[in-house]
Amino acid sequence: MISSSAPISDVDHLAFLAGGGEMGSLIRSMDWSQSSLGPVDGWPQSLRTTISICLSSDLPICVIWGPALVQLYNDAYRVICGDKHPHSMGQNFAECWNEAWPVIGAAHDSALIGDTAFLETQHIYLNRHGYMEECFFTFSFSPIRDEAGQVGGLFHPVIEMTTKMVGERRTRALRDLAARTSNAKSVDEVLVLSAQTLADYDLDLPFILFYSLDPDHNEARLVASTGFKANEVHHPAHCDLEAPEQSAWPLGEVIRTRSSVQFDDVTHRIGPGAAGPYPEVPPTALAMPIIPPGADRPVAVFIAGASPRLPMNEAYHNFYELLVSSVTTAVANASAYESERRRAEALAELDRAKTVFFSNVSHEFRTPLTLMLGPVEDALAGTDGTLTPSHRARLDVVYRNGLRLQRLVNSLLDFSRIEAGRVRASHEPTHLAEFTADLASNFRSACEKAGLELRVDCPPLAEPVFVDRPMWEKIVLNLISNAFKFTFAGEIAVSIRQVGQVAELRVRDTGTGVPADEIARLFERFHRVENAHARTHEGSGIGLALVQELVKLHGGSITAESEIGVGSTFIVLIPMGSHHLQGNQIGSKPTAALATAGATPFVDEAMRWLPDAGQRHSGDAGFAWFRDDITGVAPTAQRREADRPRVLVADDNADMRQYIVRLLGERFQIEAVPDGEAALASTRETVPDLVLTDAMMPRLDGFGLLRALRADPSTSAVPIIMLSARAGEESRVEGMESGVDDYLVKPFSARELLARVTAHLQMARMRREASASLREGEERLRMALTAARMVAWRVEPSTGKLDVSANAADVFGLLPGSTLLHSDQQFGLLHSDDVERHRATV
Repeated sequence: MISSSAPISDVDHLAFLAGGGEMGSLIRSMDWSQSSLGPVDGWPQSLRTTISICLSSDLPICVIWGPALVQLYNDAYRVICGDKHPHSMGQNFAECWNEAWPVIGAAHDSALIGDTAFLETQHIYLNRHGYMEECFFTFSFSPIRDEAGQVGGLFHPVIEMTTKMVGERRTRALRDLAARTSNAKSVDEVLVLSAQTLADYDLDLPFILFYSLDPDHNEARLVASTGFKANEVHHPAHCDLEAPEQSAWPLGEVIRTRSSVQFDDVTHRIGPGAAGPYPEVPPTALAMPIIPPGADRPVAVFIAGASPRLPMNEAYHNFYELLVSSVTTAVANASAYESERRRAEALAELDRAKTVFFSNVSHEFRTPLTLMLGPVEDALAGTDGTLTPSHRARLDVVYRNGLRLQRLVNSLLDFSRIEAGRVRASHEPTHLAEFTADLASNFRSACEKAGLELRVDCPPLAEPVFVDRPMWEKIVLNLISNAFKFTFAGEIAVSIRQVGQVAELRVRDTGTGVPADEIARLFERFHRVENAHARTHEGSGIGLALVQELVKLHGGSITAESEIGVGSTFIVLIPMGSHHLQGNQIGSKPTAALATAGATPFVDEAMRWLPDAGQRHSGDAGFAWFRDDITGVAPTAQRREADRPRVLVADDNADMRQYIVRLLGERFQIEAVPDGEAALASTRETVPDLVLTDAMMPRLDGFGLLRALRADPSTSAVPIIMLSARAGEESRVEGMESGVDDYLVKPFSARELLARVTAHLQMARMRREASASLREGEERLRMALTAARMVAWRVEPSTGKLDVSANAADVFGLLPGSTLLHSDQQFGLLHSDDVERHRATV
């Protein structure tokens, strides 16, 4: 450093140093004669002018002069020097800034040879406050020409960018943190993503620890950490908060005070050189609680180290607070998401339980329905006069409401199957106009009796439409039934057209209409329009909801238009072609309109809505035919017990077994057993003529019994009819593919059961008679050939030798229907006297 001297008296020589603030006074007070610059009065004019400009500027400027690189600077540059000042005034520039020389040295040397150098936002580490400090500078080196035109020195303006660059870096950290954690679905995920994000900003956050607290706040669990060198720090994965000695950090204090705690003894807590990008240990760390809004206590603790090369100032503290705020916001969002997810899972579980309940309860409903409807139908069909008119009327009410309950159970089951994803539609190319017209025509008689006109306008479409026929049947029948229910005068119109690439079904009525505010809720399940004027107040409110679900399964849509007192129109749109369908849902063969039995329950119910529904529209006589005519033998005919076919009944429901025994006992020998194992044991003792089995039974179910009977040669041909409460096409297909002869869904009609049993017994008898006749013919042929001394011969294909049988029937008796002599002469018949001669010629 240049020593100071007495004040210079020659004012003219110091005029260029006038003013200049503190640094101007310092330069004037120094004895420059001891320096390479020499006395001030000997300084060249070029240096004087440059120093004058430097001292009068508010921009930090340093002037570097002469071979000794002596630096002089103004007040603004003095701040950059920090604790280097005042020793830095007059010091060799390269010596003063030796720690920065790897960054600035090349630019400095370039300027000395006459090339101006400019460097922007250079990352430099300076030791100007007693420690290596992270800094950013923008500066230049400009050559200063002396009186001889040579480079006498350098003009070095500097702008410190540290605050700006560190601030921008911290802003990026906050931005990235918010972006990365915004979609986190759990608190742990927030903490892990936060650590991963902030690991990229280790210059500000040398190390990070995230501890998650259990709900009781008795234990802290380490979720994520960054910045620590392996095996050089003690931060246990689990900390007992009631035993503080287990943790290097006093987490309990943070939780108790619910505020940040600063630690200035980090080296003692984590050991030397254990964390961060620098060789120095972070001198300070902060432990901060994560407390979501509304929470009484923290859910996590965030511990972050401070950079050893940045001052722990207010800006640094604010950065930590913003970090905690961002993590807290993400934790709050994740907690809300977790709560919503748990709520959704609970609702989904409730929905699954409801679906399972509907599926299971359908079986429980169908069995009592069968036991109610069957006997009631049986009684109503009786012709022996034992029922009085009043009793018959009461039973008719029971039967009618039983059928209604059956339809409700079927609808609920349809919903449960759709919600469970167990509905597999089978879309087949269908002549949709013809099929729809056929379905609508079922209501013609009901409309005529109600004084309504049924208009069916379904011209052929340009191409078949892919639909699931049973589903389409339910769609059309439900819509027409709904129109009939609310229409008292006028007409019901059913039309179908192709509009662009969709088939449009319209069901229009001139009924009572729907209020405008109710139209949006028409397709909600169980919703019914209150105080609606209809033919009946009966209804579950699921018909239109089911229609909507079935339409969606076709990839279509349904809408409604309605006006009070004018009527309603339901519009169903089904896409043409099959591009919207999955490959396994598509059939191949076009299907024509076929008569369906599915319309009968809808029409029967509609008929009962009419004023004269007290008289059965089908007539009571319709119940009597099955008793005497179904088998062609009167039930009272006397038949020997041994001549009666033997039917084995297997059902785990005692009431069902008794009902079937009573129903079939007049015509057949019946043995009833409670499960498949008992049925299998019975068949091994005595082979029955027919087996009637339930599908679901304990020990051995109906399918197991079916496989066992089919595997046994003695019972493989026995007809098997399966009873099941499992409705739906897939259940029938499963049963038929398993090898069952027939499949009957509960609740079933007594007439239908008796008819099917009788039909299968008759077919079995015909098969047995045909087989017996064939065996008798074969035996007669065998006897005739033996009496004629005929023998059979055949040529062995592998050797070409003649093989002669001892008995012609041994060959031909095993080849029923074959000719006695084939044209290729591979086998034939010979008289026994000609065997040797023919052996020689073949």
